[in-house]
Amino acid sequence: MIPWLDKTAPFPDVSEALTEMEGAPGLLAAGGDLSPQRLLDAYRHGIFPWFSEGQPILWWSTDPRMVLFTECFAISHSLKKKLKQVQKSMHTDKRWEVRFDTAFEEVMHACAAPRREGAGTWISPSIVKGYCALHKAGYAHSAELWLDKQLVGGAYGVCIGRMFYGESMFAKVSDASKIALAYLVHFLRQNGVALIDCQQETSHLASLGAAPISRNEFIRYLQHAIAQPEIKTWKPIDLF
Repeated sequence: MIPWLDKTAPFPDVSEALTEMEGAPGLLAAGGDLSPQRLLDAYRHGIFPWFSEGQPILWWSTDPRMVLFTECFAISHSLKKKLKQVQKSMHTDKRWEVRFDTAFEEVMHACAAPRREGAGTWISPSIVKGYCALHKAGYAHSAELWLDKQLVGGAYGVCIGRMFYGESMFAKVSDASKIALAYLVHFLRQNGVALIDCQQETSHLASLGAAPISRNEFIRYLQHAIAQPEIKTWKPIDLF
């Protein structure tokens, strides 16, 4: 049995998360709330919420943990070509723009929209509300790609100290999410963020350079990173 949290109960130690043999590997607790204080406490301990609408809040700490070292971000030849086109446009005709934190809630809603695969979304209204509050508190951020003043791609996540936790991405035109992510990764690397938490292992993340590490190793990186000063100014940096 996993513990049920009321609004004041602390999280159990991540070592108590269920194992694969117990049927829900990484599941740690249920209940609590999605207040900024609870979310920050979760992230500081390597825990994240993941549940479907109608379920109680479920808290996870997976082992192994999928992470992206910012220096290992993989940019294909075709993506590099597209990135150069976008950056040139940003300085000339300005059809393309990369922005941070100008449309956080819009990015979240776009990430929650149905995908072509037809799978449901875990980004429920309660998740949107919780992370928008975290954004207003200065801890959640969005990277946005705009084309002709329309938001066409983006990503969002949480940053504590020099640790970034990636949450979701979306694209309305080809490669839009990868372009937004490339600018985000470059910005983070330039600001001393060595590791991005990707939470769960997927082939898409692996194609971008992410790889699994043990939960213990992840927690060691996390403890060092969250003790560093916060990034004060969020503004895209030229890639080339």
